[in-house]
Amino acid sequence: MIKILTFSTLFPNDQQPVHGIFVENRLRHLLSSGKVEARVVAPVPWFPLRQDCFGTYATYAKVCSAETRHGLDIIHPRYPLIPKVGMNWTPGFMYRALRPVIRKIIKDGYDFDLIDAHYFYPDGIAAAMLAREFKKPLTITARGTDLNLIPQFDKPRQMIKQAAEQASGLITVCAALAEPLVDLGIDRSKIHVLRNGVDLTAFQPQDREQARQKLGLTGPTAVSVGGLIERKGHHIAIAAMTGLPELTLLIAGAGPERRNLENLAQEKGVADRVRFLGNVPHRDLPEIYSAADLMLLCSSREGWANVLLESMACGTPVVATDIWGTGEVVTCADAGVLMEDRTPEAVVKGINSLLSALPTRTATRRYAEGFSWDDTTEGQLNLFESILHGH
Repeated sequence: MIKILTFSTLFPNDQQPVHGIFVENRLRHLLSSGKVEARVVAPVPWFPLRQDCFGTYATYAKVCSAETRHGLDIIHPRYPLIPKVGMNWTPGFMYRALRPVIRKIIKDGYDFDLIDAHYFYPDGIAAAMLAREFKKPLTITARGTDLNLIPQFDKPRQMIKQAAEQASGLITVCAALAEPLVDLGIDRSKIHVLRNGVDLTAFQPQDREQARQKLGLTGPTAVSVGGLIERKGHHIAIAAMTGLPELTLLIAGAGPERRNLENLAQEKGVADRVRFLGNVPHRDLPEIYSAADLMLLCSSREGWANVLLESMACGTPVVATDIWGTGEVVTCADAGVLMEDRTPEAVVKGINSLLSALPTRTATRRYAEGFSWDDTTEGQLNLFESILHGH
């Protein structure tokens, strides 16, 4: 039995149940192999006040110190975070805060074989420091912004390179994310592309008419799923609605841009056709996907967007920007359409193209069935076993 310590700030907690849920899903499928035991250390920024006026920081303050999810033990130790100006210091702060935590885990009897870190910066950097101190092998999984944005900054780029060189194995969730590591001088043979999968049991087609009736839908409908932040491009989807007069847009997600997006819908005269659903529990998404004719993703950066496969698994094709790993997810007409640009005009063109030749929901579901977690789990096990054999 391989004993791993999963280390990541990207992991669900009692206050943020879908935060980093893709990390949890991958780990759960790995554990289902019966060949791995795991504990999770999911650090949370320290903040002293819980009043809602402090927004996300108040949410951090409310996160429990320890919990069990799906039979998995998780702790949420705190680390200092200086907003906006502390980027270069955060990995060191995290490392120093986590040293006694890791020491206690080992002392209490869980002497793990390997640290499995998710997200390169600051998580992977701090994990590399901890791996050196406790003399443990390390794997780091890159997931998107950690490699397609953060290395643009000199100091983080240097730290990412050092951590990548130290790690016994590197994982990227799409082939496109391997290139920034190669650009840093990392040997390509050290990089393993293990894509995210989709839970084909949790995400499957629902009764379409019943789902549409429940949501009060009558015409063609698109759903855009993701946090209400600029990078997800909900503003582009809303602007495109002026060129799609028959379409209703559902937006599932929460975030700081909600008021701006609502104002934009009013300015564009489409507020009556744009519905904000708020933060939708993961278990309720299949019904929303099933009710829609298509799922729309206008992101500027993604590693491997899980929402694409979730939608397809429910029989709903997608229209998405052709960035990073998205072209590795959307590879044929049964999956959907890749947009030429990230503009409202490209959204209109992409949606009209898809609606003019919609694949059957059965065909889209069949396509998604090629993306189970099995291959990813096998790849992780092979990598871990190889590392521990060599170590």
